[in-house]
This record gives sequence, structure tokens and C-alpha cells, in this order.
Amino acid sequence: MCRTRVKICGITRIADGVAAAHAGADAIGFVFWQGTPRVIAADAARAIADALPPFVTIVGLFVDPAPEHVRATLAALPLDLLQFHGAETADFCRAFGRPYIKAIAVGSEATRVDLLECARVYSDARGLLFDAPPSGGIPGGTGHAFDWDMLPKQLPLPLVLSGGLTAVNVGDAIRRVRPCAVDVSSGVEVIGPEGKPIRGLKDPSRIAAFIEEVRNADGRSPV
Repeated sequence: MCRTRVKICGITRIADGVAAAHAGADAIGFVFWQGTPRVIAADAARAIADALPPFVTIVGLFVDPAPEHVRATLAALPLDLLQFHGAETADFCRAFGRPYIKAIAVGSEATRVDLLECARVYSDARGLLFDAPPSGGIPGGTGHAFDWDMLPKQLPLPLVLSGGLTAVNVGDAIRRVRPCAVDVSSGVEVIGPEGKPIRGLKDPSRIAAFIEEVRNADGRSPV
């Protein structure tokens, strides 16, 4: 079995990006959507990307962006992969000459047939990312999980699992879903005095623990 790839999303600080890379993350994500405290400007994201070691994939997350916003971001920062988290059409997603993944919300009304249809519509995507439905106006990174049993067993595209993942449950998630990758944000953030994650601030120890559990689930030792 191929090892499960790990993306740490919502990076806003150089130290957090470097910590994620050193812990073994395969990718880091920058959020270019103004509706979250995890948002980052392109020049700040570029500074973080420049501090990373080789072979770490740089992902840019957008939510129903204007085309000009995507193009301006790409001009400022050489993103390896685009992640669309809104209601973007397949034609929109493929219009920028970059590989992309499409996020799909999995709510109680979802069916396996619907999710398979998404794979047909976004057939040229590098993968589909399945996440919990939006909550509190936030399309992703909410810290909520969804019913993993809703996911199709035979998806024709690589499956990226997101939504409420932490070091506590990611091992079970991998064993049950067998995704090609997992995507985490709130599950590795600093815990504030009220016991809630502080959006945009990552905790290196939580990142390391998360990646260790991913490797354990893969049957491999941490590297």
C-alpha cells in the first residue's frame, strides 16, 4: 500500500511551515479567502514557501474566487496545486493551467451516487477532497467530521480526506477510508485558553503527533 500523503493547511507563519515540512508533511496549504483568520497575502505566502526545503508541494486554497484573484496569486507565488473549496465549475477549475483538486462537502443529504457524479464532472482533477459541510459561514477547516461511510468504495479519482481530523482519529480514518491523502488544519492548531484551536496558528507538537499517527496507520515508522 502506498503511504498516505499529508497536507497541513492554513499555514500563516514561516515557523509553522518549516515545522510541518520537518515533521514530514508532503504539502502545505495557503488560504487565499478573506472570510477566515487563516487568510494570507501572496507576498507573505511567498516568504514561507521560500523557507521550505525541496519537494514540499505548495497548495493554494480558493473559495469562489474572481479569476483575476487566482491569476494575480499565481503571478506572485508559483503554486504547485490549486484547491477549490466553493461552487466552482470544472471549466473554472481547469482554466488556470495548474493541476487542481476539488473539495466536496459531504452532508447528511449526500449519496454515494452524487459523490461519484462529482468524480465524473471533475474528471480531470488530481483528486477529490471530501470535507464536512460548511459551518458558521466557513467552507472548510471547521474542525467537524462527517460520516466516512458515505464515501464511495470505488472512486475513480484519488480521495483526499478532510474534516475534523486529529491525531486521535486520523489512524482510524485511514484504516477505514484508505485515502491517498489527508488534509488537516484545525486539528494541528494551537489550543487557546478556552480550549479551542486558534485559527492560523499551528502547534509543532500537534503536527508531529498527527503525522506520526498517519505513519502508524500506514504500518510505517516515522521518517
